[in-house]
Amino acid sequence: MIILFGLAGSGKGTQGKNLSEIFGWRWLSVGEAIRQTGGYEDIINNGGLIPDEDVIKIMDKQIKKAEDGGFDVILDGYPRDKDQADYIAKTMADKIDGAIILEVPKEELFERLALRGRDDDKERTSIERRFEIFETNIDLILPILASKNIPVERVNGVGKIEEVTDRLVAVVKKLNPDATEQENDVNGGEIEKSYGE
Repeated sequence: MIILFGLAGSGKGTQGKNLSEIFGWRWLSVGEAIRQTGGYEDIINNGGLIPDEDVIKIMDKQIKKAEDGGFDVILDGYPRDKDQADYIAKTMADKIDGAIILEVPKEELFERLALRGRDDDKERTSIERRFEIFETNIDLILPILASKNIPVERVNGVGKIEEVTDRLVAVVKKLNPDATEQENDVNGGEIEKSYGE
């Protein structure tokens, strides 16, 4: 299991999907899972966060489903805060190969988010609040991962999507030496060419 962190617009959704196709794993995005579950639109649009107990239940269900299918997992944006990190540290630390932080300068992120055009990406103040929440939380999450000897790697998220994917593939193989690339991607499609998450 790999955890993928990054600010909104960093490309972690695009890259998580790319990695899932390359390695034949399941990409589990907390944002996507919450949007599919429904009922949280007002909180998301106002730049808020879903209650921890709800996120944990949603993600536990998704992880179990993937594991029952025999798949390794790429967690995209989960855990999002200290309580969620405490939970996964207690319940699944032995399954986690490592975490990757995808780093992109904020001004580039604002440009990417403007192009993306989602409702929760339109207000700069809302985006800035999401950035602040992420930065506060990641400072609390990383020591929890370190306490369980879970390695954390930082990857430059700037450049062509394929270049960033290549960097991530190298890091995934470092964190999980058993990870092997599939001869054909699992969905029969091409690597994603535009940033989504």
